[in-house]
Amino acid sequence: MTYEPAKIHSVMLKLSGEVLAGSRGFGYDDDVIDTLTDEIISLKRLGYSLAIVLGGGNIFRGGTWKNRSLNRVTLDEIGMLATVQNALYLSEILNAKNYPSEVFSSQNLDRICRHYSPRKASLALAAGKICFLSGGTGNPYFTTDTAAVLRAVELKLDLVLKGTNVDGLYSSDPRKDSKAKLISSASYDDCLEQKLGVMDMTAFALARDNSLPIKIFNVSKPGTLCEAVTSAGCGSYIHP
Repeated sequence: MTYEPAKIHSVMLKLSGEVLAGSRGFGYDDDVIDTLTDEIISLKRLGYSLAIVLGGGNIFRGGTWKNRSLNRVTLDEIGMLATVQNALYLSEILNAKNYPSEVFSSQNLDRICRHYSPRKASLALAAGKICFLSGGTGNPYFTTDTAAVLRAVELKLDLVLKGTNVDGLYSSDPRKDSKAKLISSASYDDCLEQKLGVMDMTAFALARDNSLPIKIFNVSKPGTLCEAVTSAGCGSYIHP
């Protein structure tokens, strides 16, 4: 199956928190974020309805901890709150650049942002706002990949666009294997049979069960955000 840009009108952009940290690995790299928000604006200018889910790993990663006696549920909740911080920061930058955006959270944080519901977010998207859907799924033990797919299904979006630091889906890890080959297109069954690490299995299974396509691209290369949506030749397309 070939990626058809003309059929894409609404996009869920999934980015890790580490993207926001740049080379420093923690916190925020303002130069990186300035470039990233400009690219988000460029995509919005093309007329796409755009929702964004951010990870929180640049601040806190709930799934890894050194002291196993700590409560995993509490740690995951801290990680979910980190995603809210990231969403608030990028939203403010976009608003300052005169591109209306709004933050929704799966947790009830009414003083800070609106509590997420599919109806509220759908109305905001219809009004032309860039919507940040933060707080993960609202439950521990689930990744932000799963949150991105879940929200895309709820909002009936056309595509999940996952930004990574490599050019797409490979036969093996290209950072470890010089013979790794870029896979431009693959079905869900191909990914399962070849054990290709597209997303965590909960997110992947949810996308597969709802026939939601995924495109993987290199967000660190300037201009690739728009190109990944508008060009079949950019990134890797995962489809039913």
